Amino acid sequence: MTVIESRVPAPDTVAVLGAGSWGTTFAKILADAASTTGVERRIRIWGRRAGVVDQINAEHRNEQYLKDIELPHAVTASTDVAEVLQDAGLVVLAVPAQSLRPQLGEWKRLLAPDAIVVSLMKGLELGTDARMSEVIAQELGIPESRVVVVSGPNLAMEIAREQPTASVVACSDADTAAAIALCCTAPYFRPYTSTDVVGVEIGGIVKNVIALAVGICEGRQMGDNTKASVITRGLAETSRLALALGGEAHTMAGLAGLGDLVATCSSALSRNHTAGRLLGEGLSLEQVAEQMTQTAEGIKSGPAVHELAGKLNVEMPITAAVVAVLEGKMSVDDLGPRLLARALKSEGDY
Repeated sequence: MTVIESRVPAPDTVAVLGAGSWGTTFAKILADAASTTGVERRIRIWGRRAGVVDQINAEHRNEQYLKDIELPHAVTASTDVAEVLQDAGLVVLAVPAQSLRPQLGEWKRLLAPDAIVVSLMKGLELGTDARMSEVIAQELGIPESRVVVVSGPNLAMEIAREQPTASVVACSDADTAAAIALCCTAPYFRPYTSTDVVGVEIGGIVKNVIALAVGICEGRQMGDNTKASVITRGLAETSRLALALGGEAHTMAGLAGLGDLVATCSSALSRNHTAGRLLGEGLSLEQVAEQMTQTAEGIKSGPAVHELAGKLNVEMPITAAVVAVLEGKMSVDDLGPRLLARALKSEGDY
């Protein structure tokens, strides 16, 4: 067994940009990991809403996103991004994928020159089809060796409740990945490391689209056979795209592939599964947005995934069907027969 070690020093100040459920939960993970090892670490969250920030500071809670979860006292918050980023050796990004690039343009001058940047986001940028790690490296002008991706079966509320889970910390530089893994190893959160950034990101991106499909099936009262079939063939679609981009097959069989897909497609806590179910029940996209407090990234990223697959000549019939529903070109009633619409062939023939 390989034990995780790193020559990269652990940061003592962390900035988490984004006070939603996953950003706040990851801040808790970092604080609990430090407390377990006796390390002093300051974790500061940036949030837009003064009410959320004030509650984190005064009551050590973020009830809008994490209900009654108590946050460690090492976690504080501010609406002043410059204050949050000051002297932060680790910067964690947990903002909506489609708003990332313009925000990075505003934040670049505030980052420490040697900061490591971690992406918690799972989306493709519309218009460029860029993965979040690519947007970060481009906009901040930093090498890939300082950009880290965290992905896996990461349903925030379960982790905030300290229900055990495993995840993947990916970076092109193995030492950097190991350093961040050590920073977020809490009693209930077990990270594994990877250098397959492409595979880890694509797994986290496409699963949102597949979860929409599964949610729609549930909303149309289709059975478990249907949902299991969509999940399985959805993994095949994800694998085809990841491999075409240079990702590794074993990543798709792991936590960032199959693990994340199963959790996101199966759980009522999944935003994308919930959005799909509401669409399947007959709600419009506007009505779905009104009912949800957080972004379902699959709705935004689906068209970008479909476009990227077209550029690479990768067959993704489930993704194509979901995008057709999102764009109003297909009704949810017609989705079922289209989900598995490929020419007959061997299952092993991806």
